[in-house]
This record gives sequence, C-alpha cells and structure tokens, in this order.
Amino acid sequence: MNFQTAVTTCLQKYVGFEGRARRSEYWWWILFIIVVDIVARILDGIVDPGMPGDMYHYGFIGGFASLALLLPSIAVAVRRLHDTAHSGLWYFLVLLPVIGWLVLLYWFVIAGTDGDNRFGPDPKKAG
Repeated sequence: MNFQTAVTTCLQKYVGFEGRARRSEYWWWILFIIVVDIVARILDGIVDPGMPGDMYHYGFIGGFASLALLLPSIAVAVRRLHDTAHSGLWYFLVLLPVIGWLVLLYWFVIAGTDGDNRFGPDPKKAG
C-alpha cells in the first residue's frame, strides 16, 4: 500500500472501526498526520505569530486539523489492533503514560496475523 492509497482508505473509512489495517496503512497515515501538523503550524504562524519565543503556539488551523483527523486516527489504530488479533478496546492503553504507549507501539509495529482472524480477512491477501 502506498501513501496515497493509505490516506484515501483512512479518509473513506473515517469512523470505520471494523476490519483490519496493514502496517503500511497505519504508518503512512501517521506520516500524513505529521505532515498535516507541520503545515498547519506553519500556516498558524503566518496567520497569528503569537508571542515572541512561543514555539508551542497552536492556532485555529492546527486545532481544526487535529480535530478533523482525530476519529480516522483512532479508527485506523483500532483496525491495526484488529490485524494483530487484539480487540480495539486495547486502544485505551493510550491512557497509561509510557508503558501503555510502548505496548501499543509494539503491537503497531509487529506483523499482523496470517490469514483470516475473528476481525476479518487478511488485508495482505485482500488487496
């Protein structure tokens, strides 16, 4: 899966929590989120530079972009967990600082289960 396909898939499945997501879909989406954040911060800096030395200024454009991409980000993370045969409820580990994030990172990095699992067909074989 390439960058454009991954972003298109995630936007089409805006709040689609069912099914599975390959590693490439998840990590291309993360790259897209990072690029959108950088562009939004640059635009916010142009529109409203904020106070001198305020490097963490986050304006309207960045806030709107983050809010607009929040649900598809959670959805692709849940589908990624499904690919590793974990329930989407495990996403709540994000609420545990450090250890929860590390566990989720591990699950997002490992390969998905081969063949079909209880969450659907293998996305590698489906397309």
